[in-house]
Amino acid sequence: MKKCLLLGNGGREAVLAEYISQGFSLYAVLPYENPSIIEYVKKSNGKFLLGDPFNKKIVKNFINSEGIEYCVVSSDNLLQEGLIDLAKSLGLHTFGPTSKGAKIEWSKTYALNIVEQIAPEMIIKNSHVTDEATLKHIIDTYKDDRFVVKPEGLTGGKGVKVGGIHFKGKEEGFTYAKACLKESGNVIIQDKIEGREFTVMCLTDGEHIVTTPITFDYPYRFDGDKGPGTGGMGCLSFENGLLPFLEQEDVDKCSAVMQKVIQYLNQDALEFNGVLYGGFFKCQDGIKFIEFNARFGDPEALNVLNCLETPFSEVLENICQKTLSKENCKFKKEYTFTVYVVSPDYAIRSNREACIFTLNQEKILEKGVKIYFASTKPIEGNMYSSVGTSRLFAIVGEGKSLEEAKEKVYASIQGNLSDNLDYRKDIGKIYLH
Repeated sequence: MKKCLLLGNGGREAVLAEYISQGFSLYAVLPYENPSIIEYVKKSNGKFLLGDPFNKKIVKNFINSEGIEYCVVSSDNLLQEGLIDLAKSLGLHTFGPTSKGAKIEWSKTYALNIVEQIAPEMIIKNSHVTDEATLKHIIDTYKDDRFVVKPEGLTGGKGVKVGGIHFKGKEEGFTYAKACLKESGNVIIQDKIEGREFTVMCLTDGEHIVTTPITFDYPYRFDGDKGPGTGGMGCLSFENGLLPFLEQEDVDKCSAVMQKVIQYLNQDALEFNGVLYGGFFKCQDGIKFIEFNARFGDPEALNVLNCLETPFSEVLENICQKTLSKENCKFKKEYTFTVYVVSPDYAIRSNREACIFTLNQEKILEKGVKIYFASTKPIEGNMYSSVGTSRLFAIVGEGKSLEEAKEKVYASIQGNLSDNLDYRKDIGKIYLH
């Protein structure tokens, strides 16, 4: 069986591990023992190495010593640091952009400039600021806090702050923007607009694209979309691949722009394949662009890959061979539903003490759901420990209706987790119409 290396260790990589392992021997370089990834490594007769996936010497030696042929990277930081570049230099078939291709995510200004050339009607009025005097002048042009502050670099979905939600008043917004400016020397101030946010993800071989089912993410920490932004507390998708407030025409417009963006990125050489993730708003005056990611979203990947009808190994082969099409990358007509479980401190405070918790895997799985571990390592039995301060694990359900998928997930949670864990209880209840 062919050997595929997966780099990264979150919930997104856990679901990738499952689907890669169904057609490849899975190999992984992990900073800690993610239970899901290790399970799929063992099931596929692969091998894992505990080490730093950012250490190119370690990764190179592992690739060479194990005779690995394929490499999948879908982590923003690993892509920025050029791990796909390393794999390509060693002759591997790769899924994911080079560092140059991933600039579409790690430089918001770069992404805005490209879209402004391709689809200027989608651009929200914005200012790219590099000094404090200009920053103050720009913010003074607003009557109130109806603006958005966007750091220039990678923030894991947690850095963008919206006036009236994450900060109150112009002065508080100015203070945050100054901190962003001090951090990187760049900050973007953008008009706050009214609209419905949605995500479009396209699989691409660098020439062709296949648009995945559209997902709806719940990025805020608490019920009712209260609290700080997070990496995502839950996500869902519908059997028709759309959302209740979207028409196929809306998605087609976004996909067409993303196709042109991929062509732009690859005009000189193949810098981008894998997944292009586009964030958009549907507004009264049309579709507006928010941002691009150069990889699967998390939790969106958990929904989309569980919708995939074609084996992922075949999709990966077709991406590497530049033969991707709608005919060889198909999706099931089912609803998917994801809830992330976190520590009570998640996104609230940087608690450096590990969160020790238990979960009854057998009882959870009896409900017909799946568990994907993220920032978690095993202790013994049903006892686990958090690693760092990110999300702990996700539970994913499928169904012929949204209610069926949702019921499976929430029923699996009840009574099967220790009391020191938290999750949103309103996923699927709000903001879909």
